[in-house]
Amino acid sequence: MTQPIPPDVVALSDYQRYAAAILPAPVCAYVEGAGADGLTAQANQSAWQGLRLHSCLLCDMRGANTDLRLFGLELPHPFLLAPVAFHGLAHPEGEHATALGAAATGSLMVVSTQAGLTLAEIAQQAQGPLWFQLYMQAERADTLSLVRRAEAAGYRALVVTVDAPVNGIRNTEVRAGFALPEGLRAVNLDGMRPPQIRALPGRAATFLGLLDHAPRWEDILWLKAQTRLPVLLKGIMSPDDAERAVEVGADGVIVSNHGGRALDTLPATAEALPVVVRRIAGRVPVLCDGGIRRGTDALKALALGASAVLVGRPQIHALAVGGAAGVAHMLTILRAELEVAMALTGRRNLAEIDETVLWPSS
Repeated sequence: MTQPIPPDVVALSDYQRYAAAILPAPVCAYVEGAGADGLTAQANQSAWQGLRLHSCLLCDMRGANTDLRLFGLELPHPFLLAPVAFHGLAHPEGEHATALGAAATGSLMVVSTQAGLTLAEIAQQAQGPLWFQLYMQAERADTLSLVRRAEAAGYRALVVTVDAPVNGIRNTEVRAGFALPEGLRAVNLDGMRPPQIRALPGRAATFLGLLDHAPRWEDILWLKAQTRLPVLLKGIMSPDDAERAVEVGADGVIVSNHGGRALDTLPATAEALPVVVRRIAGRVPVLCDGGIRRGTDALKALALGASAVLVGRPQIHALAVGGAAGVAHMLTILRAELEVAMALTGRRNLAEIDETVLWPSS
């Protein structure tokens, strides 16, 4: 049974602190785990913290709001719930509870391919908008099956994760001996054929079949021809990949380093975001995740050109501590912090947030 939200939970870091005391150590290692030495995961947060804001006084703030229109959706704020696997690790109601918390705040939830509930089950109970995060499968027929299920259930966009054809080297969760508990699995992948891996002594599986059917640019072209849903590519960190994404018809890109869980020593998303935005040059929306823990982080991301931001680990922290109410409270905290930051920098709406919000670096 989820306990009431402790009264001293007033920031996302408080949810993280309480979740660490609630979750079993191996689960905590999985949730917090990052690639290799965790340098990119650490950099994600420190990079936002290192940017300074430029205050603006005595501004006319009448009619201020955080409203956002994104791919045909009218959203009350720019905080989206990033795709995260296996919410059942944090709460017995799993993705149902997360979706309920998102809906209570008008927030958009991106459902993971590796959810512990089916796409249809989540959509049937969800009261708010959903996008589907797609891991493309070894067989195109299996990928198409996922797409058709998402379409039939009313998901409003496809978010294709392109930066993890293989898992990162996650030493922390391996040391902790993490394994999924009995009864929790990626149910949406039931019956699908995994890559055929060859076994050789002293060799990892990476170059022994694991990558034989990893997605390529031509697969994005194929996917675009199969659906009318908007297709966003998640995991874009370089301007060249951003350019290629637009060329193959992506409707949007998400600047992301997988929360630092894939390739360690990639730059922080705060570093990559303005570079990608310059190359995209307004042709498609650019979103961003990685280390968003404060409303001021979101303000900085919007100032650097993001249309919206996604929040990953904090939703699991909040889910573990307070269930659906915790998720709603966590999002409410972020929105309140953003509103205060906008008020103190003199920005009445998201369209007024630009690079002049940031203190000059030199």
